Amino acid sequence: MQPYYHPKTHGIPVALVHFRSHFPALLDQFTHFTAHAAAALAIPVSKTVHLPTQRSLWTVPRGPFAHKKSQENFERRVHKRVIKAWDADQEVVERWIKYLEEHTMAGVGIRVVRWHRAPVGVGTKQLEHTIKQMRIGSETRSEKVKALGEKIVQQEMAAAAQVQQLETPSS
Repeated sequence: MQPYYHPKTHGIPVALVHFRSHFPALLDQFTHFTAHAAAALAIPVSKTVHLPTQRSLWTVPRGPFAHKKSQENFERRVHKRVIKAWDADQEVVERWIKYLEEHTMAGVGIRVVRWHRAPVGVGTKQLEHTIKQMRIGSETRSEKVKALGEKIVQQEMAAAAQVQQLETPSS
């Protein structure tokens, strides 16, 4: 039975769940389970999207020395799927992901990308701090660097003078 797909309200993405497996039947079963879990928590999700299958091939000699012309070929396929979630509260998404991780199937890997939204007004204190630093009369960053450079040059000149006094014989 197909899960219920809740409609998107604002279209703001909150999570992207990637699935990987060598067994497409297990992968399809777990993505079906994931969609049902999202429907139970009223999370609007996309239908399962099939990503390109990654194929790896190896050719290995059958024997170490005399049987070089006899070789074996091996192949590994990694099937991938993705489900995207929208317009859900961060706590609900965290609960959904935790539920999926607790009930994960053997042979299916999960990778989750989450987007956290900052509340309105974040960064105003940082902006005020930057404005305070830029006010006239306060030392700017370039002036601090220049003063530090001059201090280093003075220390090096003093050290060079001490070395020169030690090298010259006193009469």
